Amino acid sequence: MARQWVATDFGGLEVLEFAEVEVPAPSEGEVTIDVRAAGMNPADYKHVASGSDRSILPVPIGYELAGVITAVGPSTQIASGGGAVGDEVLAFRVAGGYTSSITVAAADVFAKPANLSFPEAANLLLAGATASEMLHVTRVAAGDTVLVHGASGAVGVSVIQQAKLLGARVIGTASEKSFSVVARFGAEPVAYGDGLEQRVRQLAPHGIDAALDTVGMDEAVRVSLDLVGDLGRIVTIAAANQAAEHGFRMIGGSMPASAAYRRSIRSQLIRLAADGALVVPVARTFPLSDAIAALELLKGEHPGGKLALIP
Repeated sequence: MARQWVATDFGGLEVLEFAEVEVPAPSEGEVTIDVRAAGMNPADYKHVASGSDRSILPVPIGYELAGVITAVGPSTQIASGGGAVGDEVLAFRVAGGYTSSITVAAADVFAKPANLSFPEAANLLLAGATASEMLHVTRVAAGDTVLVHGASGAVGVSVIQQAKLLGARVIGTASEKSFSVVARFGAEPVAYGDGLEQRVRQLAPHGIDAALDTVGMDEAVRVSLDLVGDLGRIVTIAAANQAAEHGFRMIGGSMPASAAYRRSIRSQLIRLAADGALVVPVARTFPLSDAIAALELLKGEHPGGKLALIP
C-alpha cells in the first residue's frame, strides 16, 4: 500500500484527499518507484479545478517525481537505458506523483543525475520542458532579444537559462524584490506595471524579437503585441482567450503537439542538468502529508523557487 493524494471531485483544494492505494506489481514495460520527492506545479491542481466527467474520479495528483526503483517488470528498461532495483531515477509525465510509491511506464523514467538532489530532480522536467517548447515555437536563436513575462517563476527561470544557452539576450519582468533571481540566471530584470512598454524599449532600443508569457496578465499580452511585430514569435502558457482573439500561440501540456514535444526533449534537459547548465532552484520542501499547505503556498505569492513533497 501507498499513501497518495487524489481529487475526489472537481474543485479547489478541499476536494483533495490523502488516501491509501494499492501499488500494483510492475508488468512488462513498467517499474515501481519508492518516491523520495514529488515535484509541484500549478498544473497539479488546475487540471481538477473544473470538469463534468465524474467517471474519471478519483484523479491522482502530480506529474513528476524522483525516487528509487524497487521493482522492474519483465524484459524492461527505463527510457535512459538499463534500470535496476536500487537505481535513483526521475519520472515525467506520470499520473499521481504525490505519493509514497508508484508503478509507472518505464518509458517515462530516466536515471537521476548524481549532482541533483531528489527535490531538484523531481522539479526539473515539467517547467524545463514547458520553457523549452516556448523557445522552440518562437524560434529563439543566437542574437535574439527575448522578453519573458514572469521571469522569476519556475518556467521563467528555466526559459532564461535555456535562452542564454542558445545565445539570446533576455529581458525579464518581475517584481523588484525578485530582481536578484532574474539577474542570477543571466537576464536583465525590468519591473512590471505601468510604463512597462517604455522601460523595455529603453533597455532594447533596437526591438524585441520574441515575447514569452508565463503569467497571462492583460499587461503582458498588450506589451507583447505592441513590441513584437510577428505574431508567430509571441507565445503564452496562461492567456488562452487572448491568444485566440489576437492570433498568437498558446501551448499547454494537454495539447497533442505540446505533449509530443515535451516528451521528446526530456533526455536533453536531463543532460543539461547533469552538466550543471540547467539549475532547478528549490525554495522549500514539505512532508507529503502537508500537501494542502504546500499547495496553498504555491497558489499564493511566489515562493522564490520550486516546492517539493517528501514522503
